Amino acid sequence: MVKLVGDDYCFACGPKNPIGLHLEFETEDHGVSRTVWVPKEEHQGYVGVVHGGLIATVLDEAMVRMLWRLGVPAMTVRFAMDLKRSATPGEPLYLEGRVVEDRGRVIEVESEARYADGSLVATGAATCVVKGDRNKKRLGIAEERA
Repeated sequence: MVKLVGDDYCFACGPKNPIGLHLEFETEDHGVSRTVWVPKEEHQGYVGVVHGGLIATVLDEAMVRMLWRLGVPAMTVRFAMDLKRSATPGEPLYLEGRVVEDRGRVIEVESEARYADGSLVATGAATCVVKGDRNKKRLGIAEERA
């Protein structure tokens, strides 16, 4: 069995990774995490368009980092993303991840990326599997967005 151990080199959130994104999250006890990511020019695929794989990365991180912070060592085993519009380097993306269903060893999560005006850029949904011991408390389902 894989044991999940953090060493601060995670590409998305690791502070020691010199080429990482260095995302910092706020996580709430009821299963919601939030961060802001400002993509840089080197994060583009086409000129003026952020690479979709990096958007997928930050959506996934919003979901899994939340679980880690809540004492649940889990990893993504299935991931889906819907791009609603392209993202532009230099424009902040506001990311949020939340728990949809906690079934013990399997947890369903979702995330979204929005611009400051609230317009939706992308959504993500994932199935995560717990690897190792987790806190015994079931994760609450996040309240619906207003």
